[in-house]
Formats: sequence, structure tokens, C-alpha cells
Amino acid sequence: MADKMVEELLEKAARVSQAAEAYYIQHRDEPVLFEANRVKLVETRESSGVALRIIKDGRIGFSSTSNFQNTDGLIKSALETAPFGPEARLEFSSHRSFSPVEVYDLQTENLRLEDMINLGQTAIDRLRRYSSDLLCDASVAKSVTTVTIANSRGGYATYTKSVFSIFVHGTIVKDTDMLFVSDGKSSCRPVMDTTEIVESIQNQLDFSRNVVPAPAGQVPVVFTPKGVGGVLLSPLLSGFNGKMVLQGASPLVGRLGEKLLDERFSLWDEPTFPYAPGSRMCDDEGVPARKLPLVDRGVIASFLYDLQTAAQAGAESTGSAHRGLNSLPWPGSSVIIVGEGDTLYEDMIRDIKNGLVVERLLGAGQSNVLGGDFNANVLLGYRVEDGRVTGRVKNTVISGNVYTTLKNIQAIEKASHWVGGSLKTPALYLSNISVAAKESA
Repeated sequence: MADKMVEELLEKAARVSQAAEAYYIQHRDEPVLFEANRVKLVETRESSGVALRIIKDGRIGFSSTSNFQNTDGLIKSALETAPFGPEARLEFSSHRSFSPVEVYDLQTENLRLEDMINLGQTAIDRLRRYSSDLLCDASVAKSVTTVTIANSRGGYATYTKSVFSIFVHGTIVKDTDMLFVSDGKSSCRPVMDTTEIVESIQNQLDFSRNVVPAPAGQVPVVFTPKGVGGVLLSPLLSGFNGKMVLQGASPLVGRLGEKLLDERFSLWDEPTFPYAPGSRMCDDEGVPARKLPLVDRGVIASFLYDLQTAAQAGAESTGSAHRGLNSLPWPGSSVIIVGEGDTLYEDMIRDIKNGLVVERLLGAGQSNVLGGDFNANVLLGYRVEDGRVTGRVKNTVISGNVYTTLKNIQAIEKASHWVGGSLKTPALYLSNISVAAKESA
């Protein structure tokens, strides 16, 4: 049904434009939500829609709908927006053949809701036995999404992706003190063993039993994988966005091929990683996905482009287009991998005389993200004194600049860990991070 509808839409649109592209998505989501230690909501949500992009008189027109009976109205709306749309510099992809990427597992689609409920409740019960004053919320969800992309140049791609995720969040409130702990996993395959999640949260509870003063000034900080994802990656990756580079807003403009970061630091986008929820065989314009080095041993290696920004830059698309039904494509990453180092996590902690471990952040604060700055409240972090964790810190803010801090890395963890379904990174041990403690209200 989808193929026929898309084919008919393209035929009609091609008659009234120079080029046309249809993006169709069908999504089924089944979340199980837990609140206050018990199941609160079980539901099934289905949605589908189609977006049409046309090139008319050298400009891009765009429209979308979930009403498949009114393709004429969809085309009319796209034509009406074209005179006011951006100048078309792109040419649609003609690819029809793609290397397979494993992103679908039938077990995920067939997993029973009863098993999902049991999985979440068992994890909560284990944590409650460990700490009876812990109040747990959780989500266990599965989804199946089918994407179809076709255009008037003959380009065509379709694939189906399954995603399973489980996340558990715990809160302990004592007088004016609030402790937040959490962990989870996401994969295209079912995650049926929650032991790693439970043990991670138990460790967070153990480290948080004592509240201690935060260090102050320029101190060494170990960013756990969640800490790396929460504070360092956003300002860093914004500089690799091809749109920001074209606008001159990225600090990496004109810096391709330069060694700007520590030579031990490498980072790449790998949308072909098997069973990672961020993976895909092609981007949202039908351009084949491929591994793309962004930082190669400290050297700035490439930027992220979709078709439009690549054409504007005189480059080729890197297969990095993302889009929603209600928006034009934009360049972005899919599955970010940070290269592993040669140091054990425990040895990083042992090396610190007076410093901090950053686990989770609350917001990014007021900072120049495009310039690489970060300024964030520590939601969960631990004081390290003489090589051991002594307790949890409160009312603490960290700040710095990723380009400065990543020039001189103390150490990179020997192992890497998944954070959600689109980041795999080791812990990073960085020196001279600015740490400040706020006065309690």
C-alpha cells in the first residue's frame, strides 16, 4: 500500500515540478510506564505520514500530511510554499542499492506486554530491596518503524527498524535533600537481563550515601560515559554540523586537517553499527550510510552534510540527513563512537588527589554552545580525595570549553559503554575543569 501511494504521489508531483521526493514513515510504539514503584500506563500508539519535497523554479517546496486520501492537497501545499522556500542547490539521490545494516529483530516486535511489565517490575523490586526508601519510575518500551524514501530521479530505499529500551529512575527525598539515580539500555534487540542496570544504580546509591563539600577551582574531573554524553558531546558535535560551518558559526571553519585536540582522541559517526537504535542503511534522503571519521587522532577529519548543505559547500553528502515529517532535512550524527584508551577506570580514580566524578548533568546552563563552551549543574557527581570516592556533591556547577579541555587529556578509559542507542564512549579523565559550589538556599 505504501509503495503504491508513494509511486502515485511522485507521478503527480513530477508533472508540476522539476523534481520531487516522498518520505513515508509508519511507526508503532508500545510503552509500559511505571510510576511510584508500580505500573501506571500500558498503551499502543500508531502513526503514519508522508512528506513531499519538490523543486519548482529553482526553489524547494515542502508539505506533509497523515491523510493519504488527499495527495492532491499535499502537492498543492508544496507548490504554494515553493516561491518562499530556500534556493535548491541539491540534486536528489539516485541510489537504489544499499549494504544491509542489521536494525530489526523479530523478537522485539513479538515481545509480549506481560513480559515487558515483568521485566520492569522485577528491576524495581530488586532496587527496592536494596534501598527501601527509593521511589522508582521506569519505562519499558518497544517500537517498530518503517521508512520509505523515493524520488523522481529513481532513488528508492525502504527499511524497518525495531527498538527496545528500558530505563529506571530512582529518587530519594530526605528533608530538603533530593537524590536522583538512573540507568538504562536501548537496542534493536530485546534487553531481557537488567542486572547491569540494577547494579549500576546500586553503585550510584553506594557512592551517594555521604554528602560532602565539592572541590572548588580548576580541578581534575572524570566524566563517566553518561557524563561525556551529557555535557561534552553537544558543544563538540555542533561544530561538525555542515549547516553551522556554512553559516560561519562553527569554530572549525577552515580547520579541516588541523590537529586541534589530543592525539589520543578519536571520534566517528558509525550508522552501520549492528543493532544500534541510531543505525540505518541510508539517511533520510536515501543516501547510503557509511562510517565517517570526525576526529582522527586529534585531527579534524570531516563535517556532517546532507544533500543541500553539501551542495552549498561544494562537497558530497556524508549520508547524514535527518528529518521529521514536518521539517526539511538537516545534517546530524547517527551513532557516535569515541575511541577507547589504555587506562582502567579504577586507575583514573586512584590518580586523583582532589577532584570530581561527573555522572549526570542538569541542563547546559547559559553558555556559547556553538563555541564549544559548557556550563552545567551537576545532578549526580562524586568527590574524589586521595584516590577514592568520598561522597556525593550538591549545588555544584562545572564549566569549560571542549576544544580547550580535549587538547590535553589525562587518560581515556580502556573500555567503552553505550549511552542510549546513539553513543558509545569510554570515560574521559580531564584536567583543569572549573568547578564551583553554589550557596545552599
